Amino acid sequence: MAKDASSPSPSSLVPPTVPMELHVKNREKLLRALRQHLSDSSRPLRGFVFLQGGEEQLRHDTDHIELFRQESYFAYLFGATEPGFFGAIDVMTGNSLLFAPRLPADYAVWLGEIKPVSFFQEKYKVNMVFYTDEITQVLHQHYRGEEKPLLFLLHGLNTDSHKFAEPAKFEGIANFESDLNTLHPILTECRVLKSDLELALIQFANDISSEAHVQVMRNIRVGMKEYQLESMFLHHTYMYGGCRHCSYTCICATGGNSAVLHYGHAAAPNDRTFEDGDMALLDMGAEFSFYGSDITCSFPVNGKFTSDQRLVYNAVLAAHDAVISVMKPGVNWVDMHKLAEKTILDSLQKARILVGDVNEMMIERLGAVFMPHGLGHLLGIDTHDPGGYPKGLERPKEPGLSSLRTARELLEGMVITVEPGCYFIDALLEPAMESSKTAKFFNHEAVARFRGFGGVRIESDVYVTASSCINMTKVPRQESEIEAVMAGGRWPI
Repeated sequence: MAKDASSPSPSSLVPPTVPMELHVKNREKLLRALRQHLSDSSRPLRGFVFLQGGEEQLRHDTDHIELFRQESYFAYLFGATEPGFFGAIDVMTGNSLLFAPRLPADYAVWLGEIKPVSFFQEKYKVNMVFYTDEITQVLHQHYRGEEKPLLFLLHGLNTDSHKFAEPAKFEGIANFESDLNTLHPILTECRVLKSDLELALIQFANDISSEAHVQVMRNIRVGMKEYQLESMFLHHTYMYGGCRHCSYTCICATGGNSAVLHYGHAAAPNDRTFEDGDMALLDMGAEFSFYGSDITCSFPVNGKFTSDQRLVYNAVLAAHDAVISVMKPGVNWVDMHKLAEKTILDSLQKARILVGDVNEMMIERLGAVFMPHGLGHLLGIDTHDPGGYPKGLERPKEPGLSSLRTARELLEGMVITVEPGCYFIDALLEPAMESSKTAKFFNHEAVARFRGFGGVRIESDVYVTASSCINMTKVPRQESEIEAVMAGGRWPI
């Protein structure tokens, strides 16, 4: 029988209205920081912050246009969803200017109504809107100095991707003075601390993603394909949350695939048929109005933990909970990573998978064998939000610690993921079990039992408050909760 239209929705969430005031406040935040920097440097308050938005991308040599998602810094300041825009902020007056592409007449035939500039002025709450072919003329008209107008352009290194943000380019830029060094670190630091309006969007992304993870738990069946789990998640977040974009490519790993840290890519596309007795590691997060979530749940596909699955899962959960219990402003993230490592090693030693002194294991960096990735990362408009390594902060060089996406002390207003994991990866285990420094720590017979096990990761998105932190993620974590939900129980319990 077809489902009745009056049947209750599997979601009680309503996507929130997104106020453009969010982006107005982001621009004001940047202006305060930039003006303070210029004043401290005895530089005049002149010029324009000038950014180029993203462009639509064609698929190779075809006419197929990939689904557009705005460049993140431009999204932060202007909130524009359309491609081809430029944006400027007058440093002295604070006035914001958008420049829209002048569209050809046949756009209206194929792609819809051509909006006037007044539409974008109202939609994005900026002071003025012009066309992109007017950039040079308009900025010269609005400039009050005798020299060439100064443009603060976005150029700087992303310490996660190791790629540089590209400065804006337009016809006539040679008629301007350019500053390529000032804007990037200041704007990046603005993105590190979230406003209440930003937190509301991150919380909704967490709420709908948490709900979708629970839906997957309830509907998973032995014999499915991994991509069916991805499909369930994407359907729920789009159908009930309006989330057209995902924060990143979903990782739907089962069995041994759960030890592949970035599983789900084109060469390993979530296509395994999982079997009774497998663990699943599902790392999936929706994006709502640019702001994202990043959540990982691990659980047995048949709904019941074995003793070995329980052992590894609870080791990771203990690390997850230990970190969150002590997070607050001033806490160093490297110390949090070490706390997670030590907690996991303690659990493995108590289970006789490892032998010897855990403090010695820490000295020899044995934790990196079982958790080679960093504990977490800043989260916001990007899954790996920038700002992890501001100027002067060096990346640690030791195994495991070198993978940390930040080594900062926590600040009130940060949103950061807490995602400890424990994996049995042959490429790391075998060298460690043969090394003269670390071989003594392994119970070789016990470790052999976990070959092919895969791994467990537990990941939540955590907001740092004035005195502690708040976990924004709302999924079953205790093994009893997971088993109850997978058996059809209510959530929250």
